[in-house]
Amino acid sequence: MDTLTLALPIFGILMVAEAIISKIKQDQVYSPKDFMGSMSQLAMNILIKLLIDSVIIGFHFFLYQFRIFDLNLGVINWLITLLALDFTFYWYHRASHRSRILWCAHVVHHSSKYLNLGTALRQSPTGPFTRALFYWPLPLLGFHPLVIAGAGAIATIYGFWTHTQLIDKLWKPLEFVFVTPSHHRVHHGSNLEYVDKNYSNLLIIWDRIFGTFAEEKRPIQYGLIKNIETFNPLKIAFTEWVKLVKTIVAAKSKITIWRYCLEPPNTLR
Repeated sequence: MDTLTLALPIFGILMVAEAIISKIKQDQVYSPKDFMGSMSQLAMNILIKLLIDSVIIGFHFFLYQFRIFDLNLGVINWLITLLALDFTFYWYHRASHRSRILWCAHVVHHSSKYLNLGTALRQSPTGPFTRALFYWPLPLLGFHPLVIAGAGAIATIYGFWTHTQLIDKLWKPLEFVFVTPSHHRVHHGSNLEYVDKNYSNLLIIWDRIFGTFAEEKRPIQYGLIKNIETFNPLKIAFTEWVKLVKTIVAAKSKITIWRYCLEPPNTLR
C-alpha cells in the first residue's frame, strides 16, 4: 500500500495531462460524473485494503512457515516473484470473467463506458477479498510475503498506464511480449470479438500461450454489453452482488446455487 499511496499524486498528474491532451485533440475520453464514479470506487477499495491488508499479509506469513522452497536469490527473487504474480494474476483475472461470483467484484472495473487513466483506478471494494483466494499458494511455494506485497504494488502501477487511448500501438517486439495500451483497450471492449480477451497485466505472452489473445483491429466500444447506467457509488459497487443474491434466494436446489455462483455471468460484458 505504501508504494501505491506514494504513486497516487503521480497518477493524478498523469490523469490531468491526459484530460488536457484529449480535450485539445477533441477526443471525449473523460466524463466528470463517470470520473467521480471511478474515484468513489477507488476510495472504497483503499478503505477495504487498509482494513484487511495486514490480515492477509499476516496469513501469508503464517503460510510461509510451511514453505516448500527457500527462494533466497536477492534481486532475482524479486523478478521471479513478479513473474509468479503475473502468472497468478492472469488466472485470477480470467476466472473473474468466467465465474459469476468473482465477476460480481470485477464488473466494477468494466462498468465505465469510457477508457482513461481514471478507469484504471475504478477498483471494486470487494475485489481485495476475491483476489486473496488466488494468491495464498505463493507463500507456501517460498515467496516471501513482503516481496509479494512489493512486487504486487509494482505490477499494479504497471497496469495503470495501459488504460489510455492516447498511446497507439508500440514497437512490434514490445507488443509481442508486454501488455500495452492497445492490448488492454481490447480487454475493455464490449465488441463481441473482444469480450474476455487479453487478461494479462504485465506479460501478454500468457494470453498468447493460453489462447485468449486478440489484436486491436476495429474501433472499440467500451463498457459492458448491458451497461449499468448509474453513477451512484453503491450501485456501481454492489448491483451485481444484489442480483446474485436474488438469484440464489430464488434457486430451488444447492446444485443450482453452485451453478449460479460458479458458471459464467449471464450478462458477460
